[in-house]
Amino acid sequence: MDITGASALVTGGASGIGAAAARQLAAKGATVVVADLQAERGEALAEEIGGVFARVDVTDTAAIEAAVTAAAEIAPLRAVVNSAGIGWAQRTVGRDGEFGSAHDLEAYKRVIAINLVGTFDVTRLAATAMSRNEPDVDGCRGAICNLASVAAFDGQIGQAAYSSSKGGVVGMTLPVARDLAAVGIRLNTVAPGLIDTPIYGEGPDAEAFKAKLGESVLFPKRLGVPDELASMVVETITNSYLNGEVVRVDGGIRMPPR
Repeated sequence: MDITGASALVTGGASGIGAAAARQLAAKGATVVVADLQAERGEALAEEIGGVFARVDVTDTAAIEAAVTAAAEIAPLRAVVNSAGIGWAQRTVGRDGEFGSAHDLEAYKRVIAINLVGTFDVTRLAATAMSRNEPDVDGCRGAICNLASVAAFDGQIGQAAYSSSKGGVVGMTLPVARDLAAVGIRLNTVAPGLIDTPIYGEGPDAEAFKAKLGESVLFPKRLGVPDELASMVVETITNSYLNGEVVRVDGGIRMPPR
């Protein structure tokens, strides 16, 4: 699918995998709406790639709808990447046997609200706008790529909330792709492994920690970089025969319990 002259929407687009995807989509000729809560970073990236920044909290339906509308007003919206998300780590049961030490339920709900419900909300609204596009030669009106995680399959101790949210993104891939086929929209999911993003910090200690983490990767024995993930994200958008699929990009890692 050719996205030259189209618009694209990337949530969580101000940093990490989202920013790398925004740059690569812009290089393919799309005008990218960088949707994020980080205004300073988002505005700087939008200026760099000739795009537009939109302040979006993916738990706010009105903000999502405004960003989708803005993208569709620039040019036909043909590409969407759902990269916004948060992490959380806590054991299900505390060590002291007290109810108050059990997993924070509000934290669980928040992770689900952002990572899963937010992804679906963006998907349903963006797909609605895409459904108005003129189809290409394959009858395609647009494509959506959602970001999951290998934690959807290999969730570690303490990852109940995060794995639940990303497992939900994986689980909705095929049924939503089947729904959207009726209006000529493809949907795929990319599941990253251990990726070198700012979450690990900076400096010698952070580099040593990342090197240790990389030892658990099958090959190559290092963390992935955002551009490696973004290239697969862009492939799911531009490859007209890729649909309803979940692709792990993880160096072959299978996460241990801890």
